[in-house]
Amino acid sequence: MIYEVIGTPSVDRDHRVQQLASLGFTWADMEEEAYWLDQLVVMQRHAYEELIHAAEALWRLFDKTVRYVKGKREIYELLSIPEVLWDGLDRLEPGAAGFISRYARFDFTVNQQGEIKLLELNADTPTGYVEAAIATPWLCEQMGIESPNDTMKELIRLAWEIEAPDFAACIAYGKHVEDSGTIDALVAHSGRKMTCVDCLDLWIDEGVVKVGENQIISKMFALYPKEWMGIDDGGEAFSYAIEEQFIQVFNPLHAVILQSKGLQAIIWGLHEEGAELFTSDEHKVIGTYMLPTYMMPELTGDYVSKSMFGREGGSVELYNMQGELEVKDEVGFDTSVFFRRIYQQRADLPELSFAHGNKHLLTGLFVLNGTPCGLLGRAGGMITGNTSQFVAIGVKAP
Repeated sequence: MIYEVIGTPSVDRDHRVQQLASLGFTWADMEEEAYWLDQLVVMQRHAYEELIHAAEALWRLFDKTVRYVKGKREIYELLSIPEVLWDGLDRLEPGAAGFISRYARFDFTVNQQGEIKLLELNADTPTGYVEAAIATPWLCEQMGIESPNDTMKELIRLAWEIEAPDFAACIAYGKHVEDSGTIDALVAHSGRKMTCVDCLDLWIDEGVVKVGENQIISKMFALYPKEWMGIDDGGEAFSYAIEEQFIQVFNPLHAVILQSKGLQAIIWGLHEEGAELFTSDEHKVIGTYMLPTYMMPELTGDYVSKSMFGREGGSVELYNMQGELEVKDEVGFDTSVFFRRIYQQRADLPELSFAHGNKHLLTGLFVLNGTPCGLLGRAGGMITGNTSQFVAIGVKAP
């Protein structure tokens, strides 16, 4: 068994929630709903070590594929990347190898037999940072279990020491509890003096991005999905500002290629062709840790369909062996009205027994400053969406 659930929920949950809030995790309970599960999942060490190995290899693979895709506009279209971003993707250079994104998270399913399969990569605007970097180490310490997440703060500091943003932004900063708390934690861990702003307060004057009456922003971390620049009012002006380098945004623009779930279909297609882009070892990694993924519905049964830029489970549909729709996310926004879908072989999440019933576990692994480093547990239904709960994951001692 790879996972074990330990501990029992405290009889004084309110006190525990207050303790977490004092650390910066202020949404353990949201609108009287329990978002945080007061138990701990412990992962076998050998499985964690293999997960790190898989993430390191996959990160290099995805990075290499982005560089292969750069400049190929027919692939941009296949990946559902908005056309307003194409000129910038062509003209700007991606970061150094391994650093197209310095703030990302892989989502895996790891079953109780130890089989690891990648579900997706959020390489642009992952949330869950506070849960992983702040709450998880504290919760593991309470139970006497090791947390590998302690390095996350230092890796964020190193990343932003290089990128040096002066502003950090999200939609509804100061109002949206989770996104605002994420921004605040990242800024605190960066060690930098930064100004936090609401994306909706930004305005653009002949390519120059400003906030307030006339304050110019030239370097900014934005928890704002880049694909929405093709849809939102002002998105074209913002993409022009990035393209003309009036502003540098982090994650940088090419993170949108990593973000598209269609990139997995590109990688899988190249793998099936035996493409020389990948070494024999890389082909082995793809075959071991990735799932067959296609742009078209080529799988006849036991597959998943989801939007290339879906978030929080929105748009996800699970099909059974007969090719019949079995489960569909009914809560998240279905972004497939704007973006293409992919079709991926199904790999179900393991089901664990918690105090308040059985739940399926999604295992997230952050990649910060190019380094796989922090576990994030999400427990819920067969599809991990807005109604899923956070559960801390620790690692069994040697």
